Amino acid sequence: MRQMLDKLAAQESRRTLGDDALAERAARLSTAYLDGRARPDQVRWVTNQNSRWGSCTPSERTIRLSHRLQGMPEYVLDYVLLHELAHLLVPDHGSRFWALLEAYPRTERARGYLEGVAGAARLPHVPGARSAGAPEAPAEPGEVCG
Repeated sequence: MRQMLDKLAAQESRRTLGDDALAERAARLSTAYLDGRARPDQVRWVTNQNSRWGSCTPSERTIRLSHRLQGMPEYVLDYVLLHELAHLLVPDHGSRFWALLEAYPRTERARGYLEGVAGAARLPHVPGARSAGAPEAPAEPGEVCG
């Protein structure tokens, strides 16, 4: 049942912000913050990422974003997308990688938001405290990719 709901959410998202629009957004972010150097061949929503917000395969130049990002503030989506774009230039999470993200002014705010979502998902269940459609937490608070 959960898998079916996830797929329906992804389909709805494609109507709202489809894969083509996501690719266009990636191009704008790359131009604005990475001097246009990060050029993915494919950017798309996926429903099978429940332990991370996004992933990048630099060798294939592909970026996948979890459908759980849908409905989050735009600056959070932009941060995760920019994070994955930066992996096209630097595959690890070393100092060169984080230096690329310093240009995005809402990096810390977005990371805090994602950590809050992750932390809230680990709270004991309180009736009415979390809606049925609320995103699940990644494995680690604020973890964007593996």
